[in-house]
Parts: sequence; C-alpha cells; structure tokens
Amino acid sequence: MTSLNQQLFQIFYMSAHRNGFENAAAIFFAEWLPYLLVAAFLVLAYYQKGWRHKLYLFCEGALAIILSRGVVTEVIRFFYHHPRPFSVYHFVPLFAEAGWSFPSGHAAFFFALAGTVWFANRKWGWWFLALSVLNGAARVYAGVHWPMDILGGAAVGIASAWFIHWLLAESRHALNAHA
Repeated sequence: MTSLNQQLFQIFYMSAHRNGFENAAAIFFAEWLPYLLVAAFLVLAYYQKGWRHKLYLFCEGALAIILSRGVVTEVIRFFYHHPRPFSVYHFVPLFAEAGWSFPSGHAAFFFALAGTVWFANRKWGWWFLALSVLNGAARVYAGVHWPMDILGGAAVGIASAWFIHWLLAESRHALNAHA
C-alpha cells in the first residue's frame, strides 16, 4: 500500500525522462530559477526608497532565510531522516542531490524569501510565491523530493518569514517614522 505522498510523487514523476524539453524545463526551474529569484530580490531591495529601507529589506530577507533554511530545516533533518524518492525507488534523478529530503531546503529558502517580499510588496510577492511553487514542483518532477517535502519546506519558510517580520515590527515602525 502506498501513501498519498508516494502517489502524488508518482503522478509528477511519471512523465520524467520521456520528454527532453520537459526535462530541460524541470532542470531549469529546479536548479537555475533560484538564482533569478535571488537576483530579483536584490533588485527589489535596491529600488527601495533610501539606504535604510534597502538595508532593512535585505536584512529581513536574510534573517528569514537563515532561520528557515539554516536553523529550522537543519534541526528537523537532524531528528527526522526521510530518504529521497530516488533512494526509495532506485532510479537516477534528473540531477544529483544528497542528504535527507524533508523538509525541502530549497522550498524553505525560497518561501522565506517570497514571504519577505510579500510583506514588502504584494505584487512582487505573488510572483515570488508562484515561482517558488514552480521550483518545488520541478524538484518533485526531477525526482529529488516528495510533494510533502515541498509543503513542509514551504510551511517552514512562510512561518520563518512571518516570525522575522513580526519580530522586527518595532524596528520597522521606527524606520518608517524616521523616513
């Protein structure tokens, strides 16, 4: 009997390795899109009004990413060891990955970034959220994550972004009063 997580994975992965264009697109969205998202975040921070707002947005994003990817994800992986799909089903994924799969470090990173952007600019935030979902789906399609890995990473990332945003509320009010 297979779990819902395995069934969802099989739906995503079923067409992998059959179509060169789809495989190339999955690799792009899973491996290269993250660089574009980081660059877009830096552009958004650069175009904030005044150097204090630029620095504030950059620091809020960095703190959310450090908390989600560097702390929470690693603590979970230290205590919970979940193998990647290619280890369970013994196939070669579209690209190499190592380590435990849950929660997805990529999802934690990019959903934390998307949450930070959403708090700063709703229009850009929706784009970041959509592209983070696309990155996660591509990582499942490529065979390096289970769907629940992505959902777990997204939850960690969004919660981290919210927590940092909440934690910095007083400094944000002081920054806005100073402007």
